[in-house]
Amino acid sequence: MMNRANWHLSFGAIVVAIILATPACAIDCTRGLQRVNGQLIATPYCQDEYLAEVARGYGLKASAEKIRNNPNFKKEICRTVFTDNRVQATCEQAGIPEYRK
Repeated sequence: MMNRANWHLSFGAIVVAIILATPACAIDCTRGLQRVNGQLIATPYCQDEYLAEVARGYGLKASAEKIRNNPNFKKEICRTVFTDNRVQATCEQAGIPEYRK
């Protein structure tokens, strides 16, 4: 039979496992816009997600995480997909194309 100390330890481990297994409050992105209180607003997080999605449509290996963590990679992707009007605003904010400053 399990003593009281072991039971508390086991219960605590189960609670921690459940908390870690439950996803965090997921961010709801739709075409580069984040749904906040029922309204869609442009956020950098969702714009990066959408840029990665559009880039993958062009056959590029792009993840939103890499785009968020590496500004030069974001610019590289934007140089390729800038002509796609779905991501032009995102790429302009990243400084692409450079000649339009």
